Amino acid sequence: MKNYISIIALSGLLLGCGPTKPKVDDSAANNPIVTALDLMSIDNDRVPVTINPGRFTVETVTYRLPKVVQGTYSVADYGRYVDDFTALDYDGNTLSVDKVDTNTWSISDATKLDKITYLVNDTFDTEKQGGIGGEDIFSPAGTNIEPNNYVLNLHGFIGYFDNLKTNQYALDVTAPADFARTSALEDKGSEASADGKSITSKYFAQRYFDITDNPMMYGKLDVEEFMVGDIKIVLSVFSPNKTHTAASLKQTMFDMMQGQKAYLGDVNSTPRYDIYLYLSDGSETAPKGFGALEHHTSTVVVLPESMPEAALAKSMTDVVAHEFFHIVTPLSVHSEDVHYFDYNNPTFSKHLWMYEGVTEYFAQHFQVYKGLVKPSDFYNVVKGKIDFSKRYNDAQSFTVMSENVLKEGYKENYVNVYQKGALIGMCIDILMRSESNGTRSMLSLMKELSAKYGKSKPFVDDNLITEITAMTYPSVGEFLKTHVEGDVPINYEDFFKMVGLTNGETEVETNYIFAGGQNIIFSGAPDKGIFFTEVALNNSFWKSQGIQANDVIKTVNGKELTLQNAQEVIGGMVTWGEGQDIEMGLERNGEPVTVKAKLTKAYATISGLKEDDNATQTQVDLRNAWLKG
Repeated sequence: MKNYISIIALSGLLLGCGPTKPKVDDSAANNPIVTALDLMSIDNDRVPVTINPGRFTVETVTYRLPKVVQGTYSVADYGRYVDDFTALDYDGNTLSVDKVDTNTWSISDATKLDKITYLVNDTFDTEKQGGIGGEDIFSPAGTNIEPNNYVLNLHGFIGYFDNLKTNQYALDVTAPADFARTSALEDKGSEASADGKSITSKYFAQRYFDITDNPMMYGKLDVEEFMVGDIKIVLSVFSPNKTHTAASLKQTMFDMMQGQKAYLGDVNSTPRYDIYLYLSDGSETAPKGFGALEHHTSTVVVLPESMPEAALAKSMTDVVAHEFFHIVTPLSVHSEDVHYFDYNNPTFSKHLWMYEGVTEYFAQHFQVYKGLVKPSDFYNVVKGKIDFSKRYNDAQSFTVMSENVLKEGYKENYVNVYQKGALIGMCIDILMRSESNGTRSMLSLMKELSAKYGKSKPFVDDNLITEITAMTYPSVGEFLKTHVEGDVPINYEDFFKMVGLTNGETEVETNYIFAGGQNIIFSGAPDKGIFFTEVALNNSFWKSQGIQANDVIKTVNGKELTLQNAQEVIGGMVTWGEGQDIEMGLERNGEPVTVKAKLTKAYATISGLKEDDNATQTQVDLRNAWLKG
């Protein structure tokens, strides 16, 4: 599981997974752990949870909620959201419990233990940054408890006993009868209450991993189901103000996933895939970390509700495509660190370049490969990733960073997996196609690795690059040793030359806060506030409105703009779309100026990638193999 971070901020919109088994208490080893969530009995915005593990023969047992979950690459400490943790014996008396740390409880007299009860707070209510820096949990890995919606990332509610992680789980979720409820977890039926007001849905999980791997969404949802080949897609949307619907996104999701299926070919897939979309209304208690977290058979997505329909469709294409491609890696191709993940004391694989980088490359490449975007649009994405990657340490070994991703000096570079990591995938793809006269690619390599390993067989982390070298070409091995294991920056011009691309002036579509790429058109000063810079004149829309450098922005659509609320107000401008009416109050040389207009598409002329008119036939042929197959 991996997260795909998206941050709305002044700097841009970044759209935005121990091998030894523990000793088992034989008396409880074969018993399903019976778990219940009661959404009918919410206590001060907290969900009551009951855990019944069966009988123990040992005197002390340890229960934990995850410190880290797969895919987030950051410490979450889900135990901090637990209140009133109580252990009860078979007579209903409390047992002694020692709170070992944030996520861990040690229970004495465990031979008498009947069940555990506790209350769980949600994470959405407390977010400040949405999981980007600070102590917040990344929103798509978080939880929500509100009258009309429950985002049930089960790792936020249900924990595990150290010695029973491989036990089966039986899960009951009791909720109002009129709630929609969606989950890919194995459905074992349901029971209605005597008064008909509630329904208890019953689920089954083979082991704790399946609890963490199967999120749910309950509430007043909008749900659409459709088939893409032999995969049943279930799209669940919660839009607080009914701004967007599952029906309005259905065709976009169908087209995207149909393209992905065709791109992947015979790679094994799931018979059902759930997409859970929570649209944030921007209120104080709404989630603020935009992006997605993938699982084997589903993904949880959080995006702003204020996005225009076209912008939302584009974001969903980018974000969900990335998550769906994770069925290749790490879901089918992964190391022992992933396969035997330790939720309390995890170790991390060296190969984030593959898990996240190659996945992000596929998510962008398939769109041009299947004709969903023009080659020029794809080139602009590549150029944008190169520019963005330069914000990070370009001379840091990717394998060293990946293995140490939670540590200072390395975690700061994690987001580069979506930038330089994708570019690594691109370079290997071009090398593979060049060496094979277009018959092999990055995708064919991943298919070969998937056939060799698969979901149930992890690879040895230290051996992967040697294996890939043996399976491919010396040039691929040299590239990996030099630029992935090594710390030598990549000269991308060498790869663009191979496919007949060159740098030059090109016109690109942009939004209303940039002039192409990451060239923001605003600046700020304590004595002046927020104002347009000369860069704004490179944005065709603002130039057409007659704005001038140093125009101070006083209001945006009637809302005062200050240094204090600049991120919120200007961040909201990212969601503006063509055809929308806007009004901006300016101050120019001390005089008020009003801009009232209907938004038109904005363009900027930038230095970017374009096809070389002097490219040889060999270069053109390789480019066509790369972009069209």
